[in-house]
Amino acid sequence: MKKTLLALAALAASSAAFAQSFVTLYGVVDVSVERVKGDHQVSRVSSGNLATSRLGFKGTEDIGGGLKANFVLESAIAADTGAQGNTARLFDRAAWAGLAGGAGELRVGRQDSSIGALAGDTTILGGQAYDDLKIVKTRAAEYYRRVDNAVTYVLPQIMPGLSAQVQYSTAALWNKTTTPAAEVPGAETYGSNFGKSYGLSVKYAEGPVLAGLGYLNVTDDNSAVAGNQRANATLVYAGYDLGAAKVIAYMDNETGKVAAATAGAKRLSVYGVKAVVPVSAELTVSAGVSKAKNIAGSKTGNDDAVITAVKANYKLSKRTSVYGLATLVNNESGATVGMLAPTSGDKLAGGVAFGVAHAF
Repeated sequence: MKKTLLALAALAASSAAFAQSFVTLYGVVDVSVERVKGDHQVSRVSSGNLATSRLGFKGTEDIGGGLKANFVLESAIAADTGAQGNTARLFDRAAWAGLAGGAGELRVGRQDSSIGALAGDTTILGGQAYDDLKIVKTRAAEYYRRVDNAVTYVLPQIMPGLSAQVQYSTAALWNKTTTPAAEVPGAETYGSNFGKSYGLSVKYAEGPVLAGLGYLNVTDDNSAVAGNQRANATLVYAGYDLGAAKVIAYMDNETGKVAAATAGAKRLSVYGVKAVVPVSAELTVSAGVSKAKNIAGSKTGNDDAVITAVKANYKLSKRTSVYGLATLVNNESGATVGMLAPTSGDKLAGGVAFGVAHAF
């Protein structure tokens, strides 16, 4: 009888422990048909124009005493071909583990950079192919959208709507033959400072008010100049929900993507404003215009661009929506950016896309 009771008690304890652990499979499948123009025009099927197609696993375990263990493994997928989104990495979007409790949360591994998390929020700014921060290839939406070997401390909530984090990355996973250095796993050199970074972000969203600030500082960002060649970027936004529309103004300001030894190199800046209009419970339309200055960092100028974008998203259900996107890029003679970047001095670039996105 005693053995039976002990066995039942052990079974109950193990069941309780199991019940405190959760692993979730989740993802997004986003595919669209688009027509894009650069120095030529192309019609094609593309993946991730509204939100990156992905497959992920996230888990949490209640350790007790108010402490939880968390992890995320997330991989981009090319929904148009079925290929792995980043052939150099299995979990290119996230691969981290951490602990969370009353004192905040600690995350270690590959994860959003502090500034990249702000740019990647599709409900506010957006870092997809039809968004200006991605088109211009800002550090927040492109080169440092995520960071390797990062240690992030998420502060406990101080007041409703306010969140903040600080981050340090030992990084150095960079291909130092490109400018700025491109992500290539295994390209690091022992003792190198390339790609090391620190950053922070603060976000506020309470009632009709929303605001955010992100900062990034990188050591030896540019392989063209050896030895402690620093780069930095600041992204800030502020918005207000008027009910009939949410209006957001934002600015990205960062070191120009040129060799530090280039005399007269200018800082890259993006200034923009957008309005998000909930036409109905199902339909949301947004429109924005921005100006990117010194895209090539040229001291001679003529490298600005004006970017105009319109999005419409219609929810067919809680998880499925259809959408339309249109972006026009008006390049000066020294700027060549776009979804299909012009390479022969074409002034206008842009594209339109119609697609479907399903989240699970």
